[in-house]
Amino acid sequence: MWKRKRKWRLKTVTTPNACRILPSVCRSSSSLLLLLVFSAFSLQVSPLANAASAPKKLKPTDPYALIFGTVWGPDDHPAYGVKVKIRRASDQKPKWELYSDHRGEFALRVAAGKNDYIVGADLKGVKTQDGHPVHLVEEVPVHVEYDERVDIGLHLAR
Repeated sequence: MWKRKRKWRLKTVTTPNACRILPSVCRSSSSLLLLLVFSAFSLQVSPLANAASAPKKLKPTDPYALIFGTVWGPDDHPAYGVKVKIRRASDQKPKWELYSDHRGEFALRVAAGKNDYIVGADLKGVKTQDGHPVHLVEEVPVHVEYDERVDIGLHLAR
């Protein structure tokens, strides 16, 4: 014989006194009530936490500098799908990651003003068509002075 499984139904409660209005919710499952209280608390706390840790984004009206580059493969053709990592010269970890397109190009807007950046590539698992692993010749330092465009090239070798 088959046993029929009980289907649980969640009830949405918008008032803080959930047990007084819907006592069946409190009697049936205390974990459901804890879940509701936790989710209400996390909704109230999460915007504050995200606002404090989120980096300042550029507005469309803000001045910006553009780091534009092309990734060149070992055969001197543009390389598609290479992960490019950009970091400030003073930082150790990359702050921005993007991929090269079908023409091997990538572009990133950064805040205008004096700053130095280091551009490199993450080549884990990248190989040539004949199976040889590829490495980056050297990371490229970029100096931005004002709201300008800086063109660079990343060269890969076997």
